[in-house]
Amino acid sequence: MDAAVDDPQWWRTAVIYQVYVRSFADGNGDGTGDLAGVRSRLPYLKDLGVDALWFTPWYPSPMADGGYDVQDYRAIDPRFGTLADAEALIGEALDLGIRTIIDIVPNHISDQHPWFQAALAAGPGSPERERFWFHPGKGRGGDEMPTHWESNFQGTTWTRTTNPDGTPGEWYLHLFAPQQPDLNWNHPDVRREHEDVLRFWFERGVAGVRIDSAALLIKDPELPEVGEKADHPTEDRDELHDVYRSWRAIADAYPGTRVLVGEVWVPDIERFTKYLRPDEMHTAFNFDFLARPWGAASFRDSIQTTLAAHAPVDAPSTWVLSNHDVTRPVTRYGREDTAFAFLKKRFGVPTDPELGLHRARAAALLVAALPGSLYIYQGDELGLPEVEDLPRELLQDPMHYRSGGTDPGRDGCRVPLPWEGGEPPFGFSPDGVGTWLPQPESWRSLTAQAQQADPDSTLNLYRAALRLRRGIPNLPLDWMEGLGPDVLAFRRGDTFACVVNTGDEPVSLPAHDTLLLSSRPLEAGMLSGNAAAWIRITHPEG
Repeated sequence: MDAAVDDPQWWRTAVIYQVYVRSFADGNGDGTGDLAGVRSRLPYLKDLGVDALWFTPWYPSPMADGGYDVQDYRAIDPRFGTLADAEALIGEALDLGIRTIIDIVPNHISDQHPWFQAALAAGPGSPERERFWFHPGKGRGGDEMPTHWESNFQGTTWTRTTNPDGTPGEWYLHLFAPQQPDLNWNHPDVRREHEDVLRFWFERGVAGVRIDSAALLIKDPELPEVGEKADHPTEDRDELHDVYRSWRAIADAYPGTRVLVGEVWVPDIERFTKYLRPDEMHTAFNFDFLARPWGAASFRDSIQTTLAAHAPVDAPSTWVLSNHDVTRPVTRYGREDTAFAFLKKRFGVPTDPELGLHRARAAALLVAALPGSLYIYQGDELGLPEVEDLPRELLQDPMHYRSGGTDPGRDGCRVPLPWEGGEPPFGFSPDGVGTWLPQPESWRSLTAQAQQADPDSTLNLYRAALRLRRGIPNLPLDWMEGLGPDVLAFRRGDTFACVVNTGDEPVSLPAHDTLLLSSRPLEAGMLSGNAAAWIRITHPEG
C-alpha cells in the first residue's frame, strides 16, 4: 500500500529531513554524493526517526547555483544517478515509512535549458523570448539596464545579450545569478509546463513538493522601480495565489495528501499566511525563528507570533534551525551576534564552538517540542559546525563571487557528511577519494559511527528526542510563567513540559515526576545554562 494514503494528516506533525544530495553519501566513489548513497543510508534515517525526506534539486544542472539552475525537470543529474534510481529510492523509503518531498524551482531555469537556448537563438520579438523577461535597455543605444532591481545574490538583475552579428542585444532578467533567467509566469506555456512537472513526479510517488522562492514568480510587467508603486514589482504579488490554487487542485487529485510546502520569505506575517489558505499551500517555511537571536524573550516572541498567525488558516507551523543556505546553529549560536541575516555573512567572525553546541542542542529540543512540523538539515543531528576555513579557490557558491569575495557564501554548511573512520573522507566516499568539498580532520569525533557509541552524543540526543516527540500530546502550547527572565517554558497537555534556560547560570526546574531528556546533564538537580529539558509532570497544578 502506498504510504502516502495511510494518514491524510501526516504532514501536520511530520519530522522532515533535508537531504543535500551532493553532500549526503557517495555511492559510486567519485567524491560526490548521489542517490545510491542515500539508498545505502536509509536505515540510518529510519533509526533517526524521520517521517519524510526533502531533497534539494536532483535534476540535471550546470551547478551554477548548487542545482537550483535546472536544465531538465523530468530527469536526474547523471552525477546523482538515473530516473530509475530516484524511483527506486522513493519506493524503498516508502517501505520504511519515509515519504519523499522534492524541490521544484519555478522562478527561474538554467541558461542551458532548451527554452532559454531557443530564446537566444530566436532573437528579439520572437515567441520563444516571451517565456522570459527579455527587454530593450534604456538610454542611448539601450546601454542601461531596464530597471535597477537588486539581486538576491547581490549585484545586478539584468544581463545583456549579444546579437548574432556581434552587436549588443536585449537584456534578460535574473533575480539570482545570470545563469538563472527568470521565467515569465504571465505566459501560459510556463504555467502549463510546471503543472505537468508536478503530475510527472506525483505519478512517481512523491508525497509533496517544496517550492523554491515561492513568493517571487510574478513580476509587474510595467517594470517599475522598487517603491514607485504601493506593491513590490517582484515580491509577494497578489496574482501568485492563482498559481498555487491551480497547483493545489493538481495535488488534491492524487491519492493521499500530496503536500505543497512553500519557501516564502514574506516579512508581513498576515500576508505570509495568505499562502496557507485551505486551497493553496499546506505549509510554508517559518524563517522567523532561525533568524532570531538567542534568548528566551526573542524565542517566545517568535513562537507566539508564528502560532497566532497560523491559527486563523488552520495551518501547522513549521520549525527549522537551519538549511543549506544558513550558517549552522553550532557556529551561529556561538557568536556574539546570534541572529541570522544573509547579507551579514562575513569571513572571520569569531565563535565559541562549545557554547554554540550547548545552545544548538538546547534549540533542537525546543523546536522538537513545539506544535507543528519539524525540519532537520542533514548534519545538524551530528552537531556539525560551519566549515569556515575552506580554501577560497574551492568555494563554488555564487553569493561569494557576486559579493566581490567579501561574503563566504553557503558552502560551509554543504561540506560532505562524516559517517565513520578516523580521517577524511570519513566513509562518505571510499578511502583515498577526495570529496567535492574537503572535510575537516577535526570531524573524526563527530562521525555518525563515533556518536552512535556515545550515549551523550548529539546524534543520540536527536534520536531520543524524535522517539519521545511521538508521545507529546498533540495539543496547543501553554506557557509556564515565573521561572525567570532567561527561561522559556511551556506545557503540551497536562503532563509534558519543555523548559529552556537561555542564560548562563543554572535554574530550578518546575516540580516534575520524571526527567525525560535534557540537552546537558543537570547540575545538582538544576537545569544548566544554555540547556533544555523535557519533563513529565504527573501531578498537574490546580
